[in-house]
Amino acid sequence: MAKPYKIPDFRKLYPEASEEVIAVLRTTERKMQYQEYDLKTERTMIDPKTQTVRVIPSREDSYERLLEQDVQFEEENQTEELAIQNMQFEQLYKALSLLSEDEQYLIRQLFFEERTERDLAEELKIYHNAVHKRKNRILKKLKNILENL
Repeated sequence: MAKPYKIPDFRKLYPEASEEVIAVLRTTERKMQYQEYDLKTERTMIDPKTQTVRVIPSREDSYERLLEQDVQFEEENQTEELAIQNMQFEQLYKALSLLSEDEQYLIRQLFFEERTERDLAEELKIYHNAVHKRKNRILKKLKNILENL
């Protein structure tokens, strides 16, 4: 474990510098020491009277230590990805609005309501093959619409 170093005597190092400059040097040196040592290392303190050891943990976690503890990180979508996704949704809804009502109903039921082709075929009183063919035809139509938007 690295030992904290003492702040140098800037008055001796820079005798011609003003008090304001010396104060700024001391402050920045202390900030650097805080960043390099105080945050990143854990310290062990021993109480001589009670003979107890107290560990003050680091306030900065390393990625490796978190992986060793099997910490799971929540994945977050980046702003750019969310913006692109929203634009794609807008294009999709615009393309869906260009379909006929029957085509919209079929797509809505299959993809948004997550119904099966067989279930929808029973409701519409047609063969499930017909629903499948309609779905494929509508998806091709949607693809063409999206490519031309």
